[in-house]
Amino acid sequence: MTESSPPLFDFTDDDLKAALRRAFKMTVILGIVLAIILTFVHGWQTGALLLAGTVISATGLWEWQRLVAFINARLDNQKTAGAGRVIASFSLRLVLAGGILYGSLKCLHGSVYALLAGLGLGIFALTLEAVRMIRS
Repeated sequence: MTESSPPLFDFTDDDLKAALRRAFKMTVILGIVLAIILTFVHGWQTGALLLAGTVISATGLWEWQRLVAFINARLDNQKTAGAGRVIASFSLRLVLAGGILYGSLKCLHGSVYALLAGLGLGIFALTLEAVRMIRS
């Protein structure tokens, strides 16, 4: 009687890298398409707000890819960039994201819901990737 483990338990580092890469691409593509649609329907400021949220969301996914690669390299005792450099770039991205949020809310007078939708695109893409991996 042989029981095989569910595919979820066979999740490797390469699977995680691929899922984050696909989620990043999906976020960028959906953000651009939705921003174009919103620009024509609700005006350029609403489209720009969605794009601002998408940029923050996509850079968050990109940063998580870098953090996962750094942690995996440290766990495998491989040569990596210094921890200070990784933390500094992570902190810099957070400051830039805050600046983008502040600037877009201060200067663009479109729908705040578009900004929130852009911010949620990363979560949406990651959720789709998780469901896809659970189903396979």
